[in-house]
Amino acid sequence: MSETLNNRRALVTFPIGLRNVRHGSPSDRTMPPAVPIPIYRHAAPSGPWPWMDFDTDSDSDLTLNPDNTPASPSSAGQSWRGYPEALFGNWKPDQVKRSKMLSNCSELDMCSVHWLDVLTDGTFTVLDEEGRDQTTRITPERLNEFWELLQTPRPTNIRVRALFVDNLSMPVLQMLGTKYNIEPFFFSSSLNWIPSHYQEEVRRGKGDHITITLPFMRAMQNPVTRPSTPIPGTPGSVRSTNSQPTSTGRSFSSFLHLLPTKTFLQDEHEIIDTQAALSLSCGNIILLDLLAIHMVRSEDSSTIISYHPSSSFRRPSPKKLHSLVYRAGQSVYWQKIFAQSRDPTFLFLAILWYALYAWDQALESLYTHINWLESQVLLTNNIDLTRKLHIIQAHLLHYQSLLQDFQKSVEFLHKTPNPALYSDKYSPSERDDTMELMAKECANLLSEIGRLENRRLMLSSRVKNVTDLAFALVNIDDSKQMKALTEATVRDSGAMKQISYLTMIFLPASFTAGVFGMNVDQITGTQGQETLVHYVAVALSLTCATSWLMIAFHSSSPFVAEDSTLVQRAVWPVFYLLKKFNEKWREKSLPRFQNVI
Repeated sequence: MSETLNNRRALVTFPIGLRNVRHGSPSDRTMPPAVPIPIYRHAAPSGPWPWMDFDTDSDSDLTLNPDNTPASPSSAGQSWRGYPEALFGNWKPDQVKRSKMLSNCSELDMCSVHWLDVLTDGTFTVLDEEGRDQTTRITPERLNEFWELLQTPRPTNIRVRALFVDNLSMPVLQMLGTKYNIEPFFFSSSLNWIPSHYQEEVRRGKGDHITITLPFMRAMQNPVTRPSTPIPGTPGSVRSTNSQPTSTGRSFSSFLHLLPTKTFLQDEHEIIDTQAALSLSCGNIILLDLLAIHMVRSEDSSTIISYHPSSSFRRPSPKKLHSLVYRAGQSVYWQKIFAQSRDPTFLFLAILWYALYAWDQALESLYTHINWLESQVLLTNNIDLTRKLHIIQAHLLHYQSLLQDFQKSVEFLHKTPNPALYSDKYSPSERDDTMELMAKECANLLSEIGRLENRRLMLSSRVKNVTDLAFALVNIDDSKQMKALTEATVRDSGAMKQISYLTMIFLPASFTAGVFGMNVDQITGTQGQETLVHYVAVALSLTCATSWLMIAFHSSSPFVAEDSTLVQRAVWPVFYLLKKFNEKWREKSLPRFQNVI
């Protein structure tokens, strides 16, 4: 019976004609959707009110039911279809509906499960006993076959089995939750992208359940600006893509030069959403991905269940992580670890390195993008680029919290040793060696996370520096423009002052001409006319008097010193002539005095 069910694992297939086209197909050139905002209060089972909001639930819903005791599927006579209410009585239908645990499952008719086994000697295998690929494709018609497959006893030589679930469907979720008695918070946190880490069902010397839900950042090619012909070279590297022509025969840098604002600058009224993908100038985007792992640790054979977002989010398929974990088992370093220790937690730790690699690649692409923005600020001096810089700064602040969650997850794994280590199957020396090795490997991963945080701080400081540079360049241009306006104003003021001086000079003559033009007896006399001599005499007199007063009461003048008294200003011609006479006398007497000496 066991051999028959193992053979069915590769036989549970899906008819090609009924498979739906995935949203993330190569022809799809739209941006991936934004992930939901995490609701942290519903992340762990330590919260006594799962998915209950006090401001929306009525008083009757909040009233505790004394008869609300969890019922097991056997006592209630229910199958896996009763999950989670059948195993966890505090999860009512309205709470399950509010958590969208079941409604957020994939709508595709097929769910794939990729199997990976770690044997007792530390070797990894993805093939069954007959050498076939251990990939199960579950269709609605063959749900019972998959349920029977989960009930099949494992071979005794399997230390840990990992299940990588692709397009998790509601029946498969209920089967896995019922078979391994998984706390519903794992599925609700995973399907709602809520970071969490917790331990449950601890049995000293037997085992426990541990869960880590970890959002992380990854870089991928921008589907909107993706060329029809792939560009050779390292993704995200401007140095490699600039030298490679595109399908149109033009280099990638030429497109950056032609479309710097239309392609990469967003609308000024757009909201900065850190949950959405961040477009980069190198042709990549940085977006959130999810690593959701639930592990059932036991003294005989442990189980790892890895949930992955549905294809609608267009993240890498679980098959990729499945292949990478298998390759990790082929490395010499990790082979020694699995050969040295029987603790299945090291497989969990190896999977966490997947998130670190993705983080590192994402920050590399972001570094290239910041270099491009810095060059644009220096070349174009465009104040609109500061909005792009503010968007990056907002994402970098969001990355800080994600890296902190990453660090807490690794520390949680380090501080939560496997209770099965205290069974009789492990000697004290083997237990101490395992815990020491776990502390060493966790320290290595924490060191790399610290390096990522230092790089994030460097990028944040550099963005701030470029932002300050952009504002400084704009201020310099404004200062230059203000200086030009000031110089023009000074020139206009000098011209107006000259006009004022000319007006003052001709004002007495104009006044005299106006007075002499009056027909009054005191001016015209018997003849009714004045002579030109009288006009010139009066005009010159008034002009001299006006000039006298202007110089006497002017604040700064070459004829009158600023500290002159009122008397000195009134008789300024006398003091001015005395000053000039003294200067001339000194010029003549000083050489004579020097000759005498």
